[in-house]
Order: sequence, then structure tokens, then C-alpha cells
Amino acid sequence: MKVLHLDTNHPLLIEQFADLGFENHEDYHSSKDEVEQKIAAYDGIVIRSRFTIDRKFLDRATNLKFIGRVGAGLENIDTAYAKEKGIFLASAPEGNRNAVGEHALGMLLSLMNNMNKANRQVKKGKWDREGNRGVELEGKTVGIIGYGNMGKAFAKKLQGFDVEVICYDIVGGVGDENARQVGIMEFQQKADVISLHVPQTDLTQGMVNKDFIEAFHKPFWLINTARGKCVITTDLVEGLKSEKVLGAGLDVLEYEKKSFENMFVQKPKAFKYLRKAKNVLLTPHVAGWTVESKIKLAQTIVDKVKDRFC
Repeated sequence: MKVLHLDTNHPLLIEQFADLGFENHEDYHSSKDEVEQKIAAYDGIVIRSRFTIDRKFLDRATNLKFIGRVGAGLENIDTAYAKEKGIFLASAPEGNRNAVGEHALGMLLSLMNNMNKANRQVKKGKWDREGNRGVELEGKTVGIIGYGNMGKAFAKKLQGFDVEVICYDIVGGVGDENARQVGIMEFQQKADVISLHVPQTDLTQGMVNKDFIEAFHKPFWLINTARGKCVITTDLVEGLKSEKVLGAGLDVLEYEKKSFENMFVQKPKAFKYLRKAKNVLLTPHVAGWTVESKIKLAQTIVDKVKDRFC
């Protein structure tokens, strides 16, 4: 089986594929058009987010048997068309769920205790204790939207805190010992914290908008380690200004390119506000991006392909 690696990953992926008898080829620089010209020669591809795998690409990949997506989401792949062609899709949400859970918790604690703001002030010589008085997580209700691999990992991290954890998901029966599944009305009534852990779909794109924010009974903190396009940034900014949103931890942004590998070129007005806001914490899509997750993501792809084809 010939496999084309389109993004760099942990070397164990290539090494273990070789042990399975696969022939590995690496191409990290050719354009998408150039890759399309030769893709028919390959049985498998491994990609992170370098470019989209669309119908045109899949039509050229006449011998393709699997796509290994070294990450959680599959929105950069036309999954319906790939499945129609009988192509096995292997993503790896199991590989970085722990990293995402830890990152989400770190963002939340930093926001509630003004750590980012206080750090900047102290480094500038300003010693403001009262202005940086924090809020405790104890006694709060943490609401998780999307209770799959990532949502469950975050809920598990919260077990050391004296909090109520609730979850909302379009799939029923996903609650467990770490989070009680509730309907949307109870979720909107109780949540002090909202953490997004949903894939990017037609249902989730733009889900955090003005109506979403106003439907909650209490002001809340928002954490988004899922996908940037789930949040309409202009509406979030209005929520922050009105103090309906107490603070936001955003690892992903609406303006990211589809590849997730590069920042947008434009600098919209709403983003300028986020950059200056003292109650906003921004990171560059790295919630699942740890030393350990790099290994686990690669191993997950190997294991899934091995189980399917060996």
C-alpha cells in the first residue's frame, strides 16, 4: 500500500506504517494541483489541514482507500463523497482530547482570576491587587455544549472542583458520571460557564450569536476550543460590552483560514476589540497542540488504519 504524507507529523506514523509494509512518500510543499496530478498512484493519504480534500481531488484519487486526518475534525474533507467512494476516514479526536480539556480549564481559571491582565500589569510595574480580585469556580455551574471526546475530557478535568457540570448535545443519552445531560432550557437557566466542544457543521456554524447570548438567564464566561466559525465575533463583542459575557477564552477564531494553519489577512473591527479587551484570552488554535498529543494523534491514525487493513 502506497501512502502519501501531505503534512509533517510525529515520525512514529511513518515508521510504523513502514513496519506494516506500507510504502511511504512525503510531499510537504507541492501545490494542491500538483498533488492532484499524482494522487491516483496512492492508496492512502495522511493530512492535517494543509488544504481541503474536495470532490475534484477525490475524483482524481482513483485508488484511494483511506484518508488519515491527524486531528479531531473532518470539515476540510468532503466526507459524504469520500464515503460514497468507499474511502475509509480516520480522524483522531482520542489523540488530543486530554490536551483540549486541560487547555479549556487553564483558560477558564486564567479568566476568572484575571491572570492574563495581572501578568501584563505587573510586568509594566503596576501592582493592582483590588483591580485583580478573582472569582472562584466553586459553586458555579459549568455547561458543556457538545459531549463527545473533547467535552467529556473537559468534564473529567472539572471533577476536582466543587461545581455542577451539565451538558447539552443533539444526541441523547451521552451524559455520564462527570456531566448530567439536560435540555436547552435548563442549560440556559443554570450555566455560569459555557464551553464549546462541537464540530463545525451547518448546525453549529454561527451558533453563538446575539439570540444565543441573550437566551441565558445569567451572565457567563465563554470558552471556545472547538471551531472559530461557531461564534459570530461581532455578536460576542456586543455581549462583552454589555457584560452579558463576563469574559471569553478563544483558542479559535471566526477569521481563521480553512486550513487552520495560518492567521487571516484582514483585521476586522471586532478582532481589534478582542485584542485590547482585558477579559479576553486568545491562543492560536493550540488547545490540542501538545508534545504528548502529537504522539497520541499519530498513534491513533496508525492503530485505526492497521485495524481496518491489516
